[in-house]
Amino acid sequence: MVETLPKQFKKNASRQLADEDLRKALTKSKGHFTGGRQKAMDNLPEFDSLRDQAREIKDHVLENLDFYLEEYERKVISTGGKVHWASTKEDVQKTVLEICRSVNATSVNKGKSMIGEECDINEALESSGIRAVETDLGEYIIQIRDERPSHIIAPAVHLTKSQVEKSFRETHTHLDPQRILEEPPTLLEEARTVLREKYFEAQVGITGANFLVAETGSSIIVTNEGNGDLSQLLPKVHIVLASIEKIVPSLEDASTLLRVLARSATGQEFSVYTTVSTGPRRKADPDGPEEYHVILLDNGRTNMLGTEFQDMLRCIRCGACMNHCPVYQSVGGHAYGWVYPGPMGAVLTPSLLGVDEAGHLPNASTFCGRCEEVCPVRIPLPKLMRHWRQREFESHLTPKFARYGIKLWAYLVKRPSIYRRVMGFQVNLLFRLGKRKGRFSSLPFAGGWTKYREFPAPEGKTFQQLWSESSNE
Repeated sequence: MVETLPKQFKKNASRQLADEDLRKALTKSKGHFTGGRQKAMDNLPEFDSLRDQAREIKDHVLENLDFYLEEYERKVISTGGKVHWASTKEDVQKTVLEICRSVNATSVNKGKSMIGEECDINEALESSGIRAVETDLGEYIIQIRDERPSHIIAPAVHLTKSQVEKSFRETHTHLDPQRILEEPPTLLEEARTVLREKYFEAQVGITGANFLVAETGSSIIVTNEGNGDLSQLLPKVHIVLASIEKIVPSLEDASTLLRVLARSATGQEFSVYTTVSTGPRRKADPDGPEEYHVILLDNGRTNMLGTEFQDMLRCIRCGACMNHCPVYQSVGGHAYGWVYPGPMGAVLTPSLLGVDEAGHLPNASTFCGRCEEVCPVRIPLPKLMRHWRQREFESHLTPKFARYGIKLWAYLVKRPSIYRRVMGFQVNLLFRLGKRKGRFSSLPFAGGWTKYREFPAPEGKTFQQLWSESSNE
């Protein structure tokens, strides 16, 4: 897998902006996600009240996280399962490998898991001689392309149909080279045929978890393909990978969150499959794993508790913020350089990796506020991004030119009379110079703007001048 770092966002973004296939794919997907959410919201009058309830549930858990984690562990153990605590991604890798070796596993099936991506589980398994197979269609596509997900619910959203077809032909060389793969149904059927035999070969199945229920010790996953069910039911061992904030108090609380999750993510009332798993197979069960393991990852999340970034731990990974973000819709997920893209990634990534590694990601925002407006648990993402911008500035990680510019602006706005004279002079000058064309193709100190678009010329007086004149009338 080609590793890209958050520090390379500007370079990545420039490359992505020039990618015609990416722009085509993102344009096609945007209307599906945003339109679907709006329709689902319109059909549910209590949607906003459910969002309030969802926020309150998550806030309550975060304020009592230690209690619910301990209660969850007790319930898992009482049903025959085992809980493993992991401080870092290396701890997760070590635990997964130990479990796999205990049953002499040579093949592992994986349902979709962002924690698996965060911990580089596939790479850890492959380096130990254990084959890892992604069973989610989108995850399978990016796995054979050796890429990271571009979206947290639609991993291959950045790809066009022709790109997927090319990847299938390059990978599935055992199939008829003359076969027709021009339409999505044929691509889906081929993936299903290839993956079906993998389900019966794996000794271990790994899934993520949308929610962990303290009341019952259950894990809940939602999918639209059923791959998660097969990945956890058929192998001898089921491993659940989840971060500590996925806890909810009860099944009733989980149902409230599920009502806003699918509507916010894909516009569905409910995902096709909502699966609740509680412990290993019991004597009366017709199927299920012999062993049930839950690995709970911290990886910096407890450091967010009690800080201005605690609200980010409410996130239920619906992807609504990136579906509505103009920056994400322009550059895609890979530009962000790590597992979590878009507005939620711009807050979570520096929280987990540090301001030195990812402190500039919050600058990739227009602050239009759409991310907060559509968030099902009402995370104030623009406010959190502003906090990270302040941290970046205080750490002197902002480019010198930008820091000096901000200091100059701060000096002026603290002195209104000077500010009015300086701005009035600039606006008048630009008005005179740009009067003929009405725009500028280049301007001193504005190359970051004019490199990509023209700068509109002022049309006359400043807002303050117009306001003053109207007040005196």
